[in-house]
Amino acid sequence: MGGEESRGRGGGRRAYIGSFTSAGGHGITTAAVDAPTGALTVLSATDAVADPSYLALAPDTGLLYAVSETEQGEVAAFRPTGEGLALLAPAVPSGGSGPTHLSLAGDRLLAAGYTSGTVSSLPLAADGRPAGPARVLAHRGSGPDPERQERPHAHQVLPDPSGRWVLSVDLGTDSVRVCTPDPATGAPRVHTETALRAGTGPRHLAFHPDAAVVYVLHELEPQLTVCRWNPEAGRLEPVAEVPVAPTGASGAPRAYPSAVVVSPDGRFLWAAVRGADTVVTFSLADGPGKPRLAGAVDCGGRWPRDLAVDPSGRRLYAANEHSGDVTWFDVDPLTGLPRAAGSVAVPAATCVVLG
Repeated sequence: MGGEESRGRGGGRRAYIGSFTSAGGHGITTAAVDAPTGALTVLSATDAVADPSYLALAPDTGLLYAVSETEQGEVAAFRPTGEGLALLAPAVPSGGSGPTHLSLAGDRLLAAGYTSGTVSSLPLAADGRPAGPARVLAHRGSGPDPERQERPHAHQVLPDPSGRWVLSVDLGTDSVRVCTPDPATGAPRVHTETALRAGTGPRHLAFHPDAAVVYVLHELEPQLTVCRWNPEAGRLEPVAEVPVAPTGASGAPRAYPSAVVVSPDGRFLWAAVRGADTVVTFSLADGPGKPRLAGAVDCGGRWPRDLAVDPSGRRLYAANEHSGDVTWFDVDPLTGLPRAAGSVAVPAATCVVLG
C-alpha cells in the first residue's frame, strides 16, 4: 500500500481532508495533488463515519485513520482505493467522547477525547484496523476559564520523535502530560506533567526537527510557548512565550490559534489563527528556541482550523472550516512567508493530511 495506492489521478500525490458531516461536510474528501503547482483536485468523498474532524496517515502502510468527533467517540481506518477510500472495518469506540486528535505510536493508535478529558490507546490488528478495548487515561484538573476550563479537555496526543514518550496537550488544565505506555496493557501512564500559564488553554504542539525544542500553541490566549524537550528524562520545560496575534486591539476580533507546524528543514514555523483568520510565520534563523515573527497573511478563507506543510517545505495548506475550503500557498524559500496560490471548496473542512 502507501506507494502506488496513495497516488492520485495522473500519478500525483493525494491529500485527505476531514470535515464535520453535522455541519454539511462530506466526511473525508480525497484530492489529487498536482506536483508542479501543489493544486488540489477533488476526486471523491466518503461519509462512512460521522464528523471525521481529524485524520492521521500511516506512512508505512498508507492506511488513513480518522476520529469520529461525536459524543460516543469512535475511530476508524480506511484503505486507499483507485480514487478514494474504503472503510477497512466498522468504526470502534475511541475510549473517550468528542475525540479531536489521533496519532500512531508503533502498533497502537492514540486518541485524545476533548469532551471526556481522556487519552486512550488502542492496539492495531494485523491488517491495521484499530481493535478494542481502548486503554484509557483520565486527565484531572481544571483552569480559570469557567466556560472552557471547567474540567480537563485533552486536545492532542502524539508520540515524541524517539517513540519512547507520549505527550498529551490539555486545554482545560493548562498543561502537557508526558506519558509512558504500561508494558502489560499499553495504557498511557503519567510520567511528568508540565504546567503552563493559567488560562492560556494549550491546544496543539509541534516538535522542531532537532527534537530538542517543542512549540505549544495556545487557543485561549494567542501565545506560543517555547519549551526545551529532554527525551532521556521525558521532561518538558517552558522557557519563553511569544505572541502570535495582537491582544486587546480595539475593534479586532478575538484570536483563537488552532494549529502549529514546523518546516521540514527547521527554518520556519507557521501558526493558524482563527478570528484573525491569518497564517502567521516565524523565522527560526536565530535558533530553534528563538522564534522571530516574520509576518502574517490572510488564510484565504474563514476560521483556519488546521495546517499542513508538504515534505519539500515549499507549500502550505490551510483547512478553513467556516468558509468551507482548503487554500494552498507557495512558501518563499528565503522568508518563509506563504503566498496564496489557489483554493478548492470542501464544506466544513477541519483537517488536511498529505499522502
